[in-house]
Amino acid sequence: MDRDKLQIAIEKGDIEWQRHALEQMMERGITRETVKEVLRHGEIIEDYPDDKPYPSALFLRWIRSEPFHAVAAFDSLTEKCFVITAYKPDLEHFESDYKTRREK
Repeated sequence: MDRDKLQIAIEKGDIEWQRHALEQMMERGITRETVKEVLRHGEIIEDYPDDKPYPSALFLRWIRSEPFHAVAAFDSLTEKCFVITAYKPDLEHFESDYKTRREK
């Protein structure tokens, strides 16, 4: 994923919020601004270059001492960001670094 182009898309407002993402964000009390911060300044902890229809990635960002994850895809042709989901990771699914998935 091209981080520079993703950040430009976010700054320009070229973001498409998937309905599922917005519903999940509302249920979880996560704002659009929080998600944009995660995508702009977060660390890519998993990269999914073969995702369809566009490559995507899982981002981690600590905000006010809380970890947040966001998954976004980027269409390099239209230079648009697609927010797929956002959530607060838990220790049931991730190690204490919130980067490493726990073995199932």
